[in-house]
Amino acid sequence: MTEPALSVQEPASAAVKRLANGFCHAKLLLAADELGIFADLHRHGPSTQADLMDRLPLHPRGARELLYGLVLLGLLEFQDGSYTNSAAAAAALVPGAAEYIGGFLRRADRVLYPAWQNLAEALTSGKPQAPGAGPEAFRAMLSEPRQREQYVKMMDSASGLVVGHLADAFDWGAHRHVADIGGCSGNLVGHLLRRHTSLQATVFDLPELAGSFAEHSAALGVADRVGFRAGDFFTDPLPEADVVILGHVLHNWSADEREFLVAKAYGAVRPGGALLIYDAMLDDRPTNLARVLVSLNMLLVTEEGSEYTMGEASAWLGAAGCHDVRVQALGIADTLVAGYKPAV
Repeated sequence: MTEPALSVQEPASAAVKRLANGFCHAKLLLAADELGIFADLHRHGPSTQADLMDRLPLHPRGARELLYGLVLLGLLEFQDGSYTNSAAAAAALVPGAAEYIGGFLRRADRVLYPAWQNLAEALTSGKPQAPGAGPEAFRAMLSEPRQREQYVKMMDSASGLVVGHLADAFDWGAHRHVADIGGCSGNLVGHLLRRHTSLQATVFDLPELAGSFAEHSAALGVADRVGFRAGDFFTDPLPEADVVILGHVLHNWSADEREFLVAKAYGAVRPGGALLIYDAMLDDRPTNLARVLVSLNMLLVTEEGSEYTMGEASAWLGAAGCHDVRVQALGIADTLVAGYKPAV
């Protein structure tokens, strides 16, 4: 269970002020990433403030405070007048690193951060506060190359944090073909195919993402084992497969739409296969602040989306006719609910 943020030994006013200033911490990170500080330090090694100002567009007024703030956040280390990336920054904030989440940070900075300024409005109206919330606006966003690239990088960041856990959480050796519904560039199945060389895959998503898929699957070296089928998962047939995945998909939609999608996806599972659902699912009581914040993100950027409980996901599988449902953690950020279809 997440410890309450106010359970610290300090005056109540100081603790509340610290919470109120949380947006400052976030913006320090987002601005530093946008300015390229972590990539620059990875490239050049230990650097003084003057070194960084020579190489990056940093103004003397504020540069010291930015770097000090990053040290105090645990993102940089400071020794003998020089700055280096911390271990956390090296793992998650340097392009090409195993846990790199730069795509998520770009999307967080440009979409989520502005939307959160209108959280009170969203909480009173129930309406999203970010552009691109409806299907038509979303398709228009995907049609614009720069915005589509940002979206794909954000989705790749999210799936990249899941794939290692998913690869170990399921018996992939017992199956031959996997379909990722709403699989974007194919990052998730691409990495699964690299780990499990007997697998083949299909990615099902909107036609605007076909080019991103082709480029990414070729870069991962799996283009000969994965195909792309364009379509709308509400109106078009889904590809049949031994394993069908709905990952970071259902939280975009209303409860009725989720039940519809689960039933449709379970119908696409071949006998003896499984439907895998994962999201940052909630418990029936307050236990995980990070997941609550993800759910509020969905309030801000979708028309009817939110996170949901593992019990709700299990119920949708039951309504679809599944009698064998299993639930397990998928790392610390997500929960996996798997529905198994009988072999006969």
